[in-house]
Amino acid sequence: MIRLKNEKEIDGIRKSCHALADLFREIVPQIEPGMSTKAVDDLVVKFIKKIGGVPAWYAENFAGAACISINEQVIHGIPSKKKIIHDGDLVSIDIGIDLDGYISDSCHTVQVGNVKDEYKRLVKATRESLAAGIEACVAGNRIRDISNAVNDVANGKYGYGVVYDFCGHGVGLDVHEDPSVPNCPMSGPNPRIQPGMVLAIEPMINLGTADVHIAGDGWTVLTNDGKWSCHEEHTVAVFEDHTEILTLCDDLVC
Repeated sequence: MIRLKNEKEIDGIRKSCHALADLFREIVPQIEPGMSTKAVDDLVVKFIKKIGGVPAWYAENFAGAACISINEQVIHGIPSKKKIIHDGDLVSIDIGIDLDGYISDSCHTVQVGNVKDEYKRLVKATRESLAAGIEACVAGNRIRDISNAVNDVANGKYGYGVVYDFCGHGVGLDVHEDPSVPNCPMSGPNPRIQPGMVLAIEPMINLGTADVHIAGDGWTVLTNDGKWSCHEEHTVAVFEDHTEILTLCDDLVC
């Protein structure tokens, strides 16, 4: 069931989302070669505790406040003292905050140090596809319009693999709500986009194949061919005459 949010609920979700944008602004400049992903997660925990929130992924029984996925890891990388960030890596950091019962969700891929041009292009394509998906997310359109817009950029323009096994979703009062928001055309439900919807739109784009698998830890999702991946995500709220990017942080450099 799709839960349409009222004005009070959207205000609460917006506050959580603005806090999440502030979190990214604080931690991204601190990420550097030699850090462990556990050290990054510690920064996330410290910030969320400071604002009186709770890491949203704890409700999912995930072993971290942030999913931190490096290079061929697509999503759901578990923070670890043994996983070290290196110069040239792509580090996708996916974070949710539960602030007074309102959930935010966003991901940014950080380009660490001297990143090769082919990977910079992948990041550029993923961000363009996210922007296209958000542009298509307007009242009166359908969910598949978002999917088509993301796929048209990532696969149609750039020729990259668009992950189909995982997708975006409703969010705001729970971590994962209806509807699912695929990043490429798929059969199944195709609900109309309505005012009051709050959606997490999140392209996961691979340099090679779109096919992925789950690692032995039961969480980390990897590309089947070992080529690198990029993940970008915003939480948006749909109104009758516009769509608001709640987790917007245009000044973030990553």
